[in-house]
Amino acid sequence: MIRAGRLKYVQTADDLAAQLGMAPGTLKNKRPYAQEGHPAPISSESARALLWDSEQTEAFYAGKPIPPLPETDDDEDLLDRHEAAVELGVTTPTWNTYKYDPRLAEHVVLVPAEGGTEHWPRRVLRAFKASRPGRGAGGGRRTGSGDAIPRDLILPRIAELLDENPAITLAQVSDALGIAKFPTAQEGLLRIRGQRIADLIEVEPDLEADQAAERLGYPKITRRGAVAAAKAELHARSAVRYLQDVADVLAQAGVAEPVQVQVRNLAGGHLAAAVPLAAGQGAPALVWDERYGWRTATSRRHPIGKDTRTRPEGAGIHYLATGTHPEPEELLGALDAKR
Repeated sequence: MIRAGRLKYVQTADDLAAQLGMAPGTLKNKRPYAQEGHPAPISSESARALLWDSEQTEAFYAGKPIPPLPETDDDEDLLDRHEAAVELGVTTPTWNTYKYDPRLAEHVVLVPAEGGTEHWPRRVLRAFKASRPGRGAGGGRRTGSGDAIPRDLILPRIAELLDENPAITLAQVSDALGIAKFPTAQEGLLRIRGQRIADLIEVEPDLEADQAAERLGYPKITRRGAVAAAKAELHARSAVRYLQDVADVLAQAGVAEPVQVQVRNLAGGHLAAAVPLAAGQGAPALVWDERYGWRTATSRRHPIGKDTRTRPEGAGIHYLATGTHPEPEELLGALDAKR
């Protein structure tokens, strides 16, 4: 975790490579951070992106004593998703559902600020845990209570039930949470199971979706739908990675506002997203539609608009670059040329 007050000392792998005069690829291959005595990463053991404390690494490479980091938990500590799950006493897949709750989403801290790893202040996690309904502060909902729950809590509660019983049925979810079997419980179970299959495949890319479903303990009768949901989830995640890269480049160039890209599902399972542009760009936003590529939008409030299943045309709509996945620099050039 990033201890309170230590955010300014956070060092990424690229930062460490620059400190050592190496290319990032060379750092990855030589792994100097694996040598004996090297300061341990401050990122969690399960984190994909390694982070260090720059004061510690600078001392190590200067041959000086390594300054210790604070060991006492503080409300201002920043925790990644794995550490946040531990703080709340849930699994990481369950946390991946919780994090979209507005009480958490509005406090997310990206480290580094541009396209970095998500972290949350410990105080926010503690407040969220204390506010969760159930068996005492932070507890789950009592099975069979039948109480209706707010819509934004349905997915987190279904995730908790899946933690306890991967083979849980629609009827059991409906009874436990007081929600309709169709479509609420059905859609929620499909979505969470799909997300968890996708999580497992991202860790083990050679794993087939059916194998992942079996490993997670999902009954055969549910696997077809869960596998389809997982494929849609992986498709959306791939799109978000590309779109976020584009959005970050546009923001760094000053032509777009910094944004965490959100994809929207259109008819037929097609994806779309919007990136708001800065003032003076000649259009309120850019829209990406995986069928047609990038275009300018005519509305800032509703940039994507209603999907008519036809290629949007009209005044104020201009298609940019070529193909559906142009490189960010190509899109930036096309936007400059249009302006």
